[in-house]
Amino acid sequence: MFSKPRITRSTANYSDNVKKIKAALDVCDAVVIGAGAGLSTSAGLTYSGERFEKYFFDFKEKFGITDMYSGGFYPFPDAETLWAWWARHIYFNRYIDSPKPVYENLLSLVKDRDYFVLTTNVDHRFQRAGFDKKRLFYTQGDYGLFQSVNPKIKKTFDNEEWVCKAMEAQGFVRDENGEFAAPKDGKITVKIPSELIPRCPVYGGNVTMNLRSDDSFVEDEGWHEAAERYSDFIRTRKGKILFLELGVGYNTPGIIKVPFWQMTARNPEATFACINIGETQVPEEIAARSICIDGDIGETVIAIKQL
Repeated sequence: MFSKPRITRSTANYSDNVKKIKAALDVCDAVVIGAGAGLSTSAGLTYSGERFEKYFFDFKEKFGITDMYSGGFYPFPDAETLWAWWARHIYFNRYIDSPKPVYENLLSLVKDRDYFVLTTNVDHRFQRAGFDKKRLFYTQGDYGLFQSVNPKIKKTFDNEEWVCKAMEAQGFVRDENGEFAAPKDGKITVKIPSELIPRCPVYGGNVTMNLRSDDSFVEDEGWHEAAERYSDFIRTRKGKILFLELGVGYNTPGIIKVPFWQMTARNPEATFACINIGETQVPEEIAARSICIDGDIGETVIAIKQL
């Protein structure tokens, strides 16, 4: 359908493009947000550097792990260590507030508009920021859910209570804000007790994360309901639609990026907007109705708010 995408660099016309996105928001009949990992990165939820050093320094020292992403694939020596890792990974990416209020600022732009969010992120940031749960579709899972390793059990299970117990078992304590932090003496462990290894509440077997990595991913009742709401939204909204792509890369372009291009191409009244760092491509066929900003999402959202 499309020719080879061209790379649109917009930093030279940053102010003009911010104004164009604001204008598109003001006149649109509906806005569809497509969010990828770059949005959470802009909100300060980085997987390496200072954040990793703060929360996973002992895993780095013991196993040589250098970032949270690669740690998720590390061959830990036992289940006690594996689940200590995942308890921390889940807690510090799912159950605490974002370091920067990017999601909250984004909500202020769309809360009074007819919107829907499609996201590949699994960190629950949208709901935590106050977005309407019924206007969200998390396609790739949720850090806050476990699923059974038994493929016949098509259910997911909330893990917050388990995560808190596993954090305490590693030596973390609540700070003045009620969030877990390392104790003043810095003594924490990279293991949890064997009795804390999470089990499926249905049949007692092993569980795994509800994250899409292969065809064993559980699409539970809530997932299907959200998928149906998104499908209904796309089918029933007509006219001036703003497809707003935020921080989406090319790991899974068939979920957000390409469908947004296609829907923009089919609707002559639609506008496609993209905010990202280094990845602002758009097909020639919709270039005249596209607004691409090569820059930080959080800073750009603030700039739009200030107009």
